Amino acid sequence: MLLQRIVDTSRRVAEIRGRIDKIDLLASVLRAARPNEIETVIAFLSGAPRQGRIGIGPTALHQARTDVPAVRSVLELWEVDSTFAQVAEVSGKGSTAEKLRLLRGLNERATEQEQHFLMRLLTGELRQGALEGLMMESVAKASGIGASRVRRAAMATGDLGIVARVAMTQGEAGLSAFTIQLLRPVRPMLAQPAESVSEVLGRLGEAAFEYKLDGARIQVHKAGDDVRVFSRRLREVTHAVPEVVDAVSALSPRELIVDGEVLAIRADGTPFPFQATMRRFGRKLDVDRLRAELPLTPFLFDLLYVEGQDVTDEPQAHRFERLAEFAEDTLLVPHTVTSDEAEARAFLEAAMRRGHEGIMAKAPGAVYAAGGRGQSWLKVKPAHTLDLAVLAAEWGHGRRRGWLSNLHLGARDPRQDSFVMLGKTFKGMTDEMLTWQTERLLGLEISRDRYTVYVRPELVVEVAFNDVLESPHYPGGLALRFARVKRYRSDKTAYDADTFDTVREIYRRATGRGPPAPP
Repeated sequence: MLLQRIVDTSRRVAEIRGRIDKIDLLASVLRAARPNEIETVIAFLSGAPRQGRIGIGPTALHQARTDVPAVRSVLELWEVDSTFAQVAEVSGKGSTAEKLRLLRGLNERATEQEQHFLMRLLTGELRQGALEGLMMESVAKASGIGASRVRRAAMATGDLGIVARVAMTQGEAGLSAFTIQLLRPVRPMLAQPAESVSEVLGRLGEAAFEYKLDGARIQVHKAGDDVRVFSRRLREVTHAVPEVVDAVSALSPRELIVDGEVLAIRADGTPFPFQATMRRFGRKLDVDRLRAELPLTPFLFDLLYVEGQDVTDEPQAHRFERLAEFAEDTLLVPHTVTSDEAEARAFLEAAMRRGHEGIMAKAPGAVYAAGGRGQSWLKVKPAHTLDLAVLAAEWGHGRRRGWLSNLHLGARDPRQDSFVMLGKTFKGMTDEMLTWQTERLLGLEISRDRYTVYVRPELVVEVAFNDVLESPHYPGGLALRFARVKRYRSDKTAYDADTFDTVREIYRRATGRGPPAPP
């Protein structure tokens, strides 16, 4: 397959508004791909090379461009993928020059359209609307396999490209090999926001309520004496959290996968700030000293696998009941099941008194939809907060001169695979945060003007705000009122940012009317 077909498909997916039409287009490309091209097709149309980051920045990528592009399309998809693999493997003295040589050779054979596509692909700026959920449905349509079956296989492997290749070449029988396996992390199930306990009960009826802990999400696997801990982003953090290893090692089952949260707790039982907990993650040195200074407490709330059995298809109530059979109450998240609004409000108030964010509400009959953000799990936080992507930042003035200060905030638009700007904020930032974000954002820079540095949307920041207002100044017609930064969410990717639909719904609930049409 020629690279140009992917370039054309990317452009057309961005132009098409209908979800079904996008799926049809993507499915047709998958059907046309050779088996050894399928993983690359999935990766490129999802907006990233298969190799991930290849160790070369935007400035060097511009240097690899050529002023004399090819006049016709000759680049094969496999050639591009192979070159990216070579670039990713180059290291050591002179590696930058060698990477540039390889990429320049690729660009010399690329048309102007193809060069532009490759630049955006490698800088993370390829936003053509093919989000993972859309790609999953496209794989299902192209292969003739049910979308739920494809989704489950992708959940188990964590790699849609591999799932797509097997689905297209081996059919549903091939996907049977993709099951939850010990010591291989699966994507966590996620929650949707809800305004109140009343709304939760109206949507779920009876619900299982849990404290919403302001800690770090963990997934723990136990295979005999081997216990491993993974973060929300599926990165192994076992070495950094020995308390979690000790707690799960002591549980009676020999084989386990459990979902939970870990956080630092004060002597009075209230939690330390999120940043304190995150000090413990990613540390390879001084773990014993930090453990003594800032011990972590794990809380478990779900069971995915036990003694050779995948239980993700069992109802939430059964999974929690089975978890409680071998986990002491002190290891379980505070939990109650009720359909009574007064009782649920009292539970929320108790969580807030203990210093927690709010409560989670889960449908007792819901399966564990790994990687999904459905209506079966809802989160209630009394203050308005959103997790938004940082799109750009403006240089500060006065005391903040030399720092990137005023953040441009964006909500995710899954339909267009882009971000909708909701406003700016410079409030709530400490000097330490300003120093950190300046260095980090400069590393993500894609362009700049006199006042603003535009960045790849990789950082997620939790923003508190008072209201959502109509605004003619922003593309979506809405803006946040009195936005202020609470913290950076280092445990989340831009894919985990709250969606613009969530913002529109907040506006609708507050005003009783639909959002304004974009200006």
